[in-house]
Amino acid sequence: MKKYIQLAIMALLIAVVASCGGSGEEKVKGNDYLVTIKTDMGEMKAILYDETPKHKENFLKLAKEGFFDSLLFHRVMTGFMIQGGDPNSKDAEPGARLGSGGPGYTIPAEFVKSFFHKKGALSAARQPDYVNPEKASSGSQFFIVQGRVFTEQETGMDMQALSQSISTLRRTDPDNPLNKELEDSFNEGGDETFRVKAMELADKLSEATGIMIKMPAERVEAYTTVGGYPPLDEEYTVFGQVIQGLEVIDAITTVGVDPNNRPFEDVRMYISVEEMPKEEIVKKYGPVYQ
Repeated sequence: MKKYIQLAIMALLIAVVASCGGSGEEKVKGNDYLVTIKTDMGEMKAILYDETPKHKENFLKLAKEGFFDSLLFHRVMTGFMIQGGDPNSKDAEPGARLGSGGPGYTIPAEFVKSFFHKKGALSAARQPDYVNPEKASSGSQFFIVQGRVFTEQETGMDMQALSQSISTLRRTDPDNPLNKELEDSFNEGGDETFRVKAMELADKLSEATGIMIKMPAERVEAYTTVGGYPPLDEEYTVFGQVIQGLEVIDAITTVGVDPNNRPFEDVRMYISVEEMPKEEIVKKYGPVYQ
């Protein structure tokens, strides 16, 4: 069990690759691809980030090949996200459990500090930390964040600093009851429950270790206005953003689901890409490259 707790902490400790983007004018030069995700409940428009080149290239390749067409959003969780991209979902029988399929390969994680899980973020699904400590992404499965609006108290923390405080406390004060709370949360619900509990205990962890835990202002602004799901930050690769059609995410999360969070009524996707000048995308959808 201690091994799994260490892996959960390691999950929070992986270094974050910082983005060193150029000026806004530089970012809107050249062409890009506008991604359209069509469903029976509406369509979403998205861009993919140049700063996550492996994920962008892979997603565009699969989309152009028609890989995603007629696949299901097979996992839908209100206040969290909608997930799809499992090729086994195309002809799945009603009620069949989905989520294990893929193209037969994974993609190395591409964490960029300026990209995080605000509402509409496109992020790569992956296997859990205990079998995938390097956080490699699924070759085809992805999710789109719905999340919720958080308070400033909930979001005012840096996930990397939070992970460091947990590791420090375990090393310097192993008998501190906070360690037991975190261990119990992992035993109860695994990595995700562990991360949420860590966020809840952030103030106490900071007091116990002296480590300042503060989320960057840009993230606080997004999570307290548009919303999202901060416990996922630095855990899953964010490689794109919905720039039109956020209401479609909300609509999809209203459907009824079974115990595996699969919708009772199939929600299928059809994904197409269109190459166009970045300036044209900005003119139509706003400053999406900032």
